[in-house]
Amino acid sequence: MSDKAPSSENSSAAAISAVHVLDMISGVPFDETYTALYSGMSQLDVASRWKDRCNPSRLHVCDLILSLKDLECPHGAFFRYRSIETDLLSCVLQRAATAALGKLASRELWPMGAEEDAYFTVDAAAMPLCLGRRRIATLRDYARFALLHLRGGEIDGRRIVPADWIAGTRFGADPALFGGIFQKILPAVAYHNQFWIEDTTRGVYMARGVFGQLIYIGPVADLAAVVLSSWPEFVSRVRMRTALAVIGAIRGALSS
Repeated sequence: MSDKAPSSENSSAAAISAVHVLDMISGVPFDETYTALYSGMSQLDVASRWKDRCNPSRLHVCDLILSLKDLECPHGAFFRYRSIETDLLSCVLQRAATAALGKLASRELWPMGAEEDAYFTVDAAAMPLCLGRRRIATLRDYARFALLHLRGGEIDGRRIVPADWIAGTRFGADPALFGGIFQKILPAVAYHNQFWIEDTTRGVYMARGVFGQLIYIGPVADLAAVVLSSWPEFVSRVRMRTALAVIGAIRGALSS
């Protein structure tokens, strides 16, 4: 992946692989604290123009990626959620396809039957960003995305996502890489291919975002759910447990 990633000789991205980034198991330190002024997350918000600039030397997201020069552990050692790695994937995708992210989504994903246009935040260098709240679609189109996954990557007779990729996402995670705070919400949690795996034995998985955004995919129960939300907190264990309990109750009612 290094030939497509924005990198310099001293950048941590120089030796990183696609698997490391997809599963967020790189060894790059990145402070995910949303409320700290100079955390990595706040600098990412500045680089993507969601916050006022506090460091004039980092004008866009590629600058921030190139500033990450240290390692806290070997690549692949353990999971730590790093928002910037999703935007690193965005850089790699656009360079590999020689197409902007919007054009890629229109060509490869939106044929799933989407009704409305989607939107991406762009940074000061006009690079589209794909992290969580920087991409915007309607609830119904997010539901179509969930249904696409529920149907194994095929919808209305058209193959959009390879079936092997869907199966690998459901069952390919290594639970040994996870622990700590994440297991306080989901005891059997894992993370793979940019999705949270609720249960590695049943292959239930989710896309989760700050403020309670949630796309839930439960193939065994044939259930997909989408939650658009705006919590007062960036993250909340209590609210997330409640949201998952509601979905679990719906799943139970439909199965009875």
